[in-house]
Amino acid sequence: MSDIRTTHPSPLGAKGSRGASEYTELAKTIRATGLLRRRYGYYWSKLIALPLTLGIGITAFVWIGDTWWQLFTAAVLAIVFTQIAFLGHDAAHRQIFVSGRWNDWISLILGDLLVGMSYGWWQHKHTSHHANPNKLGSDPDVELPVIALTADKAAVPHGALFTWFRAHQGIFFFPLLLLEGLSLHASGVRRVTSGRHLDRRWVEIGFMSVRLIGFTALVFLVLSPGIAFVFLAVQLGLFGFYMGVSFAPNHKGMPIVPADVTLDFLRRQVMMSRNIRGTRLLDVAMGGLNYQIEHHLFPSMPRPHLRRAAPIISTYCREHEVPYMQTGLLTSYVIVIRYINRVGLGERDVFSCPLVEQRACLTTE
Repeated sequence: MSDIRTTHPSPLGAKGSRGASEYTELAKTIRATGLLRRRYGYYWSKLIALPLTLGIGITAFVWIGDTWWQLFTAAVLAIVFTQIAFLGHDAAHRQIFVSGRWNDWISLILGDLLVGMSYGWWQHKHTSHHANPNKLGSDPDVELPVIALTADKAAVPHGALFTWFRAHQGIFFFPLLLLEGLSLHASGVRRVTSGRHLDRRWVEIGFMSVRLIGFTALVFLVLSPGIAFVFLAVQLGLFGFYMGVSFAPNHKGMPIVPADVTLDFLRRQVMMSRNIRGTRLLDVAMGGLNYQIEHHLFPSMPRPHLRRAAPIISTYCREHEVPYMQTGLLTSYVIVIRYINRVGLGERDVFSCPLVEQRACLTTE
């Protein structure tokens, strides 16, 4: 793990060539198993079932009418929107169709029209993350607006109140996820209305307008103002929380890579990611994101194949002495909270590797 702590660029040389050849060998093995083949039946069932479920939910919302019981409807819709977002994530990674155009339009329909998130904004941000996970200056997910994930950000001087917040930021991390839904919508709106290049800008503006304005208008048409505001708060809060708790375990608390360090693709993706052990129910609940290592190594691998790929990849990593992190869901949350708290307290060298400190979580499969 010393490569992650170095302050000098690591020349590729023989090590880079070895890493590339190791990944090529792994890719051949995965391809030979057929795990990169499309799963049209699986995805068409989801492409039909999820919008249909959303339609039933909206119909039930209108039928139930103006009552506080609608808060349960808000919770259900939050779950459905998140599951649709997961499906849009799969399409954006070219997991569903061979055609890039088909995947793009499915992502636009699912993301912009049904969920209200900008596909173009997400694609740009997420592509940067996949290219260099947890790398300073390259991965936008390392730079959170409020929570400090690096020592440099934690060391920025603030007033007494914010200093106290920094020292306890791990406690506030999960409550702050209740604002993530609003943040996702706002980030998308800013992106589509900015002057920066964006493919299909007017399609995104149209789709997002229908979703955000239309859905909000429907809520206020069906519900009285007081209930409507609470309904939207519950729906947005739970949507953001669900999204956040699904993505947070993937990389938070894993090594932060200095901007001047170069790692080969295999180690860059495996050592900065964390898998979450669980049943097939967890696979559904987390949209396959619990197989983060497999997803980062093979982003276009269909979601139902990730579980089958995991033992192949973990065995390969063990044979080539590449640390492969796998832990339980609750344990991952504890790791995240402790890591964020220690960064805020200034007690942690964030370039140190959690795999060394948390050997018990390292898979030995």
